[in-house]
Amino acid sequence: MTNRRSAFTAVLAAAAIALTGFATTSASAATTGFVGVILPDAASSNRWESADRPFLTAAFKAANVTVDIQNANGDVAAFQTIADQMLTKGAKVLILVNLDSASAKAVQDKAKKQGVPTIDYDRLTLKGSASYYVSFDNVAVGRLQGQGIKSCLNRAGKKTARIVYLNGSPDDNNATLFKQGYDSVLRPLIKSKAYTLVDDTAVPGWDNVKGGTIFEQQLSKAGGKLDAVVAANEGLGLAAVAVLKKNKLNGKVCVSGQDATVDGLRAVLQGDLSNTVYKAIKAEANGAAALAVDLLNGMPATSAKGKTNNGLVDVPSVLLVPVGITAGNVKVVIKDGFQKRADVCKGIEATCKRYGV
Repeated sequence: MTNRRSAFTAVLAAAAIALTGFATTSASAATTGFVGVILPDAASSNRWESADRPFLTAAFKAANVTVDIQNANGDVAAFQTIADQMLTKGAKVLILVNLDSASAKAVQDKAKKQGVPTIDYDRLTLKGSASYYVSFDNVAVGRLQGQGIKSCLNRAGKKTARIVYLNGSPDDNNATLFKQGYDSVLRPLIKSKAYTLVDDTAVPGWDNVKGGTIFEQQLSKAGGKLDAVVAANEGLGLAAVAVLKKNKLNGKVCVSGQDATVDGLRAVLQGDLSNTVYKAIKAEANGAAALAVDLLNGMPATSAKGKTNNGLVDVPSVLLVPVGITAGNVKVVIKDGFQKRADVCKGIEATCKRYGV
């Protein structure tokens, strides 16, 4: 297992170094125009403001390119207004994290008519007209979530289990891919009746408050007897944990997540989340910046070596490798510099030392 973790870390480090260098060296000193970036919200996950914004800012600064980063705060109308304003002000490239495919497609089509290329960042816009897509292998993210849940149940000696799916937003293609991944791991066990899928519900807008309410209903439907919660991200997983705590069930139920936030990693170390997924957002931000800088300079974008079908066309893609995280390898995230040890270990120093963090 140690060799496998080292390999994962090496892959991530290589990607980050390669993409960082590419973004830094591909810009000319006096590039005209600017790149517009629209983030989706600050509520579903704190990653957008705490990680993506600073990493994108740093990448464009290193490339000597002006960037305007704004957040739509979950508002589709605001998303479209921001895009219109950026286009009016002379944006030469737009990087978009969509709130839904329909509204993002409208923005992309308008930008295309004005000769402005767009990059789907993290979330693919279905049937859109993006020039490129930068994200992670999101089916692989889901598989890691499912494998983590299965491993947790195996460690607990549970050959049969009652589980629920607490899925991401139904209008986010990533949520569909995550579910595809974890369901591919767990469905055979559900079909064999080893596992019973008590409930399977999506959470609109990745809303953590709604997620907590939905999970309360799931727990009630299960008669208070559950073995695992397959939660699509840490926000939803921690919302489920809060409900489990009220019922004195936290630590007794396997709960997944993703994003490797400080709160998520602390919950993994303390046993409230059984597993999460680390995505090297710095490499993702650098990858998007590299593409945007090349588009700005009229250069060929050689870093997009993959392809992802958006339901209409194959979009040239940069797809990065996710890493499954349990208490035993939280240190991978710390060593990669994504989170600070002081933040993760505050108040739980003995637990961190136990797991070598």
